[in-house]
Order: sequence, then C-alpha cells, then structure tokens
Amino acid sequence: MAPPLELSIPTTILSNDSSSKPYTLYNISLRLPLRTFVVQKRYSDFENLHKSLTSLISAPPAPLPGKSWFTSTASSPELTETRRVGLEKYLHAIAEGPDRRWRETSVWRSFLNLPSSSGGSASSTRAELSAANQRLGLGSHAGQVAADPQVWLDLHRELKGQLHEARLFLGKRDGATTAQGQYEAGSKAKTFLVKAGGLLGNLEEGLNIMTEGEKRGNENKIGTGELRRRRDLLSSAKVEREGLEKLAVSLAVKNQGSNSSGAVATQADKSNLFGPGVSRPSGRVLGAPVPETERTRELDNEGVLQLQKQLMADQDLDVEELAKIVRRQKEMGLAIHGELELQNQMLTRVDEDAERVQKKIEIAKKRVGKIS
Repeated sequence: MAPPLELSIPTTILSNDSSSKPYTLYNISLRLPLRTFVVQKRYSDFENLHKSLTSLISAPPAPLPGKSWFTSTASSPELTETRRVGLEKYLHAIAEGPDRRWRETSVWRSFLNLPSSSGGSASSTRAELSAANQRLGLGSHAGQVAADPQVWLDLHRELKGQLHEARLFLGKRDGATTAQGQYEAGSKAKTFLVKAGGLLGNLEEGLNIMTEGEKRGNENKIGTGELRRRRDLLSSAKVEREGLEKLAVSLAVKNQGSNSSGAVATQADKSNLFGPGVSRPSGRVLGAPVPETERTRELDNEGVLQLQKQLMADQDLDVEELAKIVRRQKEMGLAIHGELELQNQMLTRVDEDAERVQKKIEIAKKRVGKIS
C-alpha cells in the first residue's frame, strides 16, 4: 500500500497579470517518495475540482471554504489566511481520509499534477465513467471526464484491452467442442464488445470537447497533429470493433431447444416425429428446401448468409488459384512447344548434314571403284 500523500499550503502569492484582475495563487507543496514540488492553484480551480468530484462520486469529506462576494483576497490578508487554512484542511481530508475514492480519480491526479499509476489508472478511469453514467444519466459528464488528455489515453488503452479480450473469447468459442462452451465464450465476447462500444462513445465525445477547446484556445489543448493522431486511433478502433461484431454475429450459436430446458432434438426424435411410414424421396426435389448441414445447423439467417458469402469468397479464391495453375501450365506448355520446335529444327539440320555426307560417301565409293 502506498504511503499517504504529504501536502500543505504554506504560502500564497498575489498574481499581477496585467490582462486580468489581481487574484490569489495558493502554493500547494507536495512531497513524493522521490521528489518534492509545488503546484499553484487559484480558488476557481478548487471550485472546479469540488464540482467534478461531487459529480463523479459524491461530496468530498470536508466542505470547500465559502466564497466571499463583498471582500476580495487580493485586498484582505485576513480572508486570504482563512481561506488558505480551509483549503489545506479540504485537501488533507481527501488525501488522508479512509475513503480512497476521491484521491483515486484522474481529476484529483490532474489537479495536483500527479503521475498516473500504470496499474490503477485504467480501473479508476472506468470507475469514474461508471459513476458519472449512473448518476442521473450523466452521459455528457462522462464525455467531459474523457476530455482530459491523460484520461483519454487511459480509456483508449482500456478500449484496446476490451477488444483484445473479445477477440480471445471469440477464438475460444470457435475452438469449443460443446454448445455450452460456445455459448459461454460467445456471451463473454459480446459483453466485452458492449463495453468497448461505451468506451468508444466516451472517447469520441471527449475528443470532440478537446477539439472545441483547441479551437477556442482553452487550456489542456494538445495540438492539431495530436488530435489528428487520436482520431486515427479512434477510427482504427471502430473498424476493429465492427469487424469483431460481424464475426460474433455471423458465427453466433443459436439456441436450438424449443422448450424451457433447452434440449436439442436428436436425429431419433426427428425420425419419430415424421413417423416410420413416412418415406422421403431420394435425390433433389425442385422447390424443396435444401437440408441443413453440420455447418448451417447452428447458424441463424444472417449467419447462413454470411457463411454463403464466405463460401463464395473461398470459391473465388480457389478459382483464382486454379487460374494461376492453368496459366503456369500454359506457360510450361508453350515453353515445351518452343523447345520441341527448336529440337525439330536441329534434327532437320542433322538429317540434311547426314544426307550430304551420304552423298559424299557414295561419290567417294565410285571414285574408289574407278581406281581399282
């Protein structure tokens, strides 16, 4: 278990930004195991943190110091000190309290500029989104949570994990030898696909919010190139999820039992249903339905259509392979034909040379006969 975070607000400073009115910055000192650093926040940042934590989970264990409408901290050192003490108690209640829910959110880590933990980042992000979606149907707030650049990356990592798990269970379903095993694996794969669909919606909404913020020049903008890269990641994830959904639907195992027990009718039951006196014609009958096979018996209509398309695609591939083989045979035949023609020409020249030699031999024999 990690040690509690040591934080305090020892000092405050007055901002003298010429573009806005003076306001107070609270210096939050944080001590980590390996380093110590200071984060400067104004009171409006604490208000945004309080609203986000309340929307995600519930009100934090300590109240936020009230806002003064008639006195400003820029002109009242007493109010500044009172608010500093109250904000420090507020942070201590979250950081040191027994309930870890508030300090495990990405909003809290982003507020204090804390590094995201690799082990609990994705799970805490899922908890934030689930809480945001369950509280009065705040689907839009889930998109606001995903608008944080670091949270968006955590959600995308979680989305890839969900798709990976769905692909694994689809593979287990295809390799299962029993209907029960196929059904369980297929059900788990669909569950992961549903979760991936929810994450895709939150990611898309968060990316839209980041895009609008980049256009308006708000904080946490990540640049046009990074937005384009994240849109490409989101599009790739959508294509992957659609492919897995089609695979899950095309090879879905349907329940073959017609009764509540889900028993599958056997071949003997079918024979008893038709009766011993019923004879089925041999051969194919025009207009009669084609009997089911082992491959189509466990598929629905869309699955049969997908199977037919797959078979047609496989046949097209077989035809292409056959065409390649035929072309190679043709090329070999043409090469053999050319070689035979060349050999025939060479044999013809050999015959002509043999005839010329034979004629010369005959002439030589005649001369030898004349001499003798």
